[in-house]
Amino acid sequence: MQIRVGFDMEYECPSPTPMILSLSIHYSRASDLVRPDILITRPSVPVMAYRDSFGNWCSRLVAPAGRFELSTDALINDTGLTDAVAPWALQIPVERLPESTLVYLLASRYCETELLSDLAWQLFGNGPTGWARVQAICDFVHRRIRFDYAHARRTRTAFEAFHEGQGVCRDYAHLAIALCRCMNIPARYCTGYLGDMGTDPPYGPMDFAAWFEVWLGDRWYTFDARNNTPRIGRVLMARGRDACDVALASTFGPNQLKRFKVTADEVVAVA
Repeated sequence: MQIRVGFDMEYECPSPTPMILSLSIHYSRASDLVRPDILITRPSVPVMAYRDSFGNWCSRLVAPAGRFELSTDALINDTGLTDAVAPWALQIPVERLPESTLVYLLASRYCETELLSDLAWQLFGNGPTGWARVQAICDFVHRRIRFDYAHARRTRTAFEAFHEGQGVCRDYAHLAIALCRCMNIPARYCTGYLGDMGTDPPYGPMDFAAWFEVWLGDRWYTFDARNNTPRIGRVLMARGRDACDVALASTFGPNQLKRFKVTADEVVAVA
């Protein structure tokens, strides 16, 4: 299958404003791109790109004063398969984990393991390990948080999401990640496109999505505490410890986001 993905964002900046953007499709999907996700700016400004410490492709620019637009329109091939399900995947003892996974055991800006550790062990310490433990955490978070765009807050942490019981997809991911880390399972935050393919209407407004990955056995597996079911058509953009590492746009000056539109639609072939 093919998926059309992209975005259209408009900022109002009172003065020239430096920006760092994590809006590019992840390099692991580069070979799937049919039409690349070239970043378009209006007005046109110089754009520099670099790899961050997590391997994500980031862009740097200075938005001019006044109205400034960012957009892209890409086409990508996808297998159409759902997220992998591996009930046999084992939890690996900390002393045997690959060194590259260890950073994803630690507390981070939005995932306060030190505040949630006792709770995690009370809830999941006597249950199964491995895949079943991660799924139990997803089930718990899915029930605990009520999805509500009206209560979105970019400063909400995993600990706060647990107590407030409401939020958006990033809050589900942060709480699940924190609980996994408390149980000695490496977990990392993911952001990207996730359309409505394979789901039943009614459909909500399209937005970027957040999910997470855990290290079990000898690889990373995808989990999604918000939807809590295997999905098709995920298009990864960036990975990090939490949303702080993969902010879609980090701006260094006052500005207002005036328009925001995300596209993630299956392209239906015409016979």
